[in-house]
Amino acid sequence: MTQGEGRRALIVEDDAAIRELLHLHLGLAGFTVEELANGRDALDVARATAFDLLVLDVMLPGLDGISLCRAVRTAGANTNTPILVLTARDSEADIVVGLDSGADDYLTKPFGVREFQARIGAVMRRHLHADEEPATSAAAPVLLVAPGITMDVDKRVVIVHDASVDLTRQEFDLLHQLVIRRGIVFSRARLLQTVWSGDAYVTERTVDTVVSRLRKKLEVDPRQPALILTAWGVGYKFAELD
Repeated sequence: MTQGEGRRALIVEDDAAIRELLHLHLGLAGFTVEELANGRDALDVARATAFDLLVLDVMLPGLDGISLCRAVRTAGANTNTPILVLTARDSEADIVVGLDSGADDYLTKPFGVREFQARIGAVMRRHLHADEEPATSAAAPVLLVAPGITMDVDKRVVIVHDASVDLTRQEFDLLHQLVIRRGIVFSRARLLQTVWSGDAYVTERTVDTVVSRLRKKLEVDPRQPALILTAWGVGYKFAELD
């Protein structure tokens, strides 16, 4: 990820007035901005060109923002780029769908400029911290997550049955926290503090959505998880395997 000047942002929004507003304030924040109004066009651009930030509206012609987000996370130049989703829907179910698609955060319309700036600042800080290498001379270990699943901490890669599985920064860090303390129950609040560094713009529901995504990628049957277990009323733990 680039820092300071030279950062690039892609706005995908079909409302010209909102697009202009976002462009203005991202420009003031130091981004070079590219705009698109069609989801299908945006997917072609996002697959081919690396950006430092994506801002996606949910209701788009060509390809909706949720499908676009999922596709961007699957392949191309922006699989781990910060993504902020804009939505006119504010129900919990709609928000969860947005986060579960791979978005880092969401913002409901109408929104204020200060809130937009705060959300952008929050997602950029989280990804900036994720890119910082720990100051240590010791090699990071390769962890056995479960039979057939390994985790290379140094390369930030998870291998499932000899195939690499793409994880977002939050997914990887949350899995790492659980795996290195197998059997220990983590409350949602503790995971928020550890994985999201106390970011005020995420909630305990965010933990649930990231766990749900991890289960889909790692569990044989995500509906009956055998690895990432729920401690009802508290949080989550990783199974103590034989």
